[in-house]
Amino acid sequence: MPLPTSPWLNCPTPNPQARLRMFCFPYAGGAAQVYRHWSAALSPTVEVCAIELPGHGRRIADPPITQLAQLVDHLGTTLLPGLNQPFIFFGHSLGGLIAFELTRWLRSRQLPLPELLVVSAARAPHLTSTEPPLHQLPKADFLAELNRYGGTPQAVIQNDELMELLLPTLRADFALLETYRYQAQAPLSCAIAAIGGNQDAIVSLDDVRPWQIHTAAQFSLDEITGDHFFVHQPQILPLMTSKIGHLVR
Repeated sequence: MPLPTSPWLNCPTPNPQARLRMFCFPYAGGAAQVYRHWSAALSPTVEVCAIELPGHGRRIADPPITQLAQLVDHLGTTLLPGLNQPFIFFGHSLGGLIAFELTRWLRSRQLPLPELLVVSAARAPHLTSTEPPLHQLPKADFLAELNRYGGTPQAVIQNDELMELLLPTLRADFALLETYRYQAQAPLSCAIAAIGGNQDAIVSLDDVRPWQIHTAAQFSLDEITGDHFFVHQPQILPLMTSKIGHLVR
């Protein structure tokens, strides 16, 4: 069954005959276009559907959401019609936390869970970040921190007009992370695959490894070459192919 049309979903290559649906959640400040090439690189039996959050990408004019519970509630309601076949969640950085809490939202309502939850460059949710909060910093300090993170091109940071447009969304995304408070629950029944970058100065492998306690099923941890934004590197796609191969045979 095809997915319903929604501003929350960007499926560059709709594939109603796919055996597996992959929902992809972007990092802070990222848009659905991060995953625009994934459909062509993965198996034709996989339908890739990227999440477009308010204030991002094609939804730049929509007010961003700053509370994770509110965001997850919107996402759960939107995605529900698309959970009528096997699916997985892939989330990078902030996207990993969103995907995790969305999975718990589904469980709390006795709804289908993903066959696999992939968390990439994401700190395990029960860990306390050692990073100072950023979302309320003065503009100059906030931009300096963005520069340290490395995910925003210099040409964008130095463009005052563009940054004025993007700042509310970037601040909102960091607020999602920094105001989040983990609530202990039983481990998930779905498998979790964690991925960490060996040059990631933001989320270390030691931050990624403890995801293991959040599943009662299979857990795997893979180290990949790259910094915090290794999701843009080509080696992530062969790794994802190996992770989902048994689900699409």
